[in-house]
Amino acid sequence: MKNKIYLLGLTLLVAVLFSSCADVSPHVQDCITSDPYGFFGGLWHGSITGFSFIGSLIYDDIAIYAYDNVGGWYDFGFVLGIGGFIKLIGLLVEGLLNLLFD
Repeated sequence: MKNKIYLLGLTLLVAVLFSSCADVSPHVQDCITSDPYGFFGGLWHGSITGFSFIGSLIYDDIAIYAYDNVGGWYDFGFVLGIGGFIKLIGLLVEGLLNLLFD
């Protein structure tokens, strides 16, 4: 039962992460008229960095880092998000190794 819940959670997480990337607006006017990304935007973009990087290799309109941001708070959230992403990858690898070898 624990394995099924773990795999379901992993599947849902991957589906959510594949469906979201940082916004790349080619027009300066969009930066002037729209609200810039703040701390939570940076946290989200940092947590989807791996998927955004893969998407940016394939599509030109996907970026890792949103340039329309508030500055320091966005950067802080972005760094925390990357740390969480790396920790999550480590936990998933550890969990999969335990499933395979236990």
